[in-house]
Amino acid sequence: MLANNTDEVIQYLDAIIAEAIEERSRRGFFAALYRQVTLKVKIGIKHGFFDNAARMEEFTTQFANRYFRAWDDYQKNIKSTRSWQSTFDAVQKSELLIAQHLLLAINAHINLDLGIVAAELCPGDKLQTLQDDFIKINAILSDLLEPVELVLGQLSPLIEILDKFGGKKDEVIFNFSIRKARQEAWNNAKILAYQTPDIQQAIVKIIDSKVAFLGCAIANPSRTFDRALDLIKKSESDDVIAIINALNTIAD
Repeated sequence: MLANNTDEVIQYLDAIIAEAIEERSRRGFFAALYRQVTLKVKIGIKHGFFDNAARMEEFTTQFANRYFRAWDDYQKNIKSTRSWQSTFDAVQKSELLIAQHLLLAINAHINLDLGIVAAELCPGDKLQTLQDDFIKINAILSDLLEPVELVLGQLSPLIEILDKFGGKKDEVIFNFSIRKARQEAWNNAKILAYQTPDIQQAIVKIIDSKVAFLGCAIANPSRTFDRALDLIKKSESDDVIAIINALNTIAD
């Protein structure tokens, strides 16, 4: 299930969301949010927001294909990256917050996949030509941040408790490190873009280990947070279908 364009990306995400709703699976949380981001990027491509629309179409498609391939592998019990393996395993953990489920997938997709796709699409010196459009995605994500916060606040009324543990909630919950993660992904791309395929694979394994470790921290935060997480979880909606539908209408 690999897409050829952004229309197919959205179509495949719709299929994952529909299946998740049917099975009441939490894997639909990220797919729904990812669909909203893809819709915004598609609009940007259509209206000339990016310097190179054709390349951004391909970039968006190949980026999504990393997620689709990881999910296909997981379903077929094919060994995947540690980052995605632990993310999909965590779907079964009903004790995790909605935000934790989202962050686990965001962590794997940005911290691991993003730099790989950038380096593959624009190897060597070509990478520099991608930088401006790469950075422009940050503006799209920033525009989505407030409506995402609003939806999360409705689904998880006590999520603001985490403010007391780490500052502004947009930094702790959703924008926890997205801008930093994207910068790290760009740094990874600058290394990968100049390597041979064998060396690239060795580097990717190192990155994957680091990202998997961060995922473990997201799923199992410091005991300092235990009481706050318990309180938040008790206030959260446990209606998987309602959560998926809410996340899937953010950009509407």
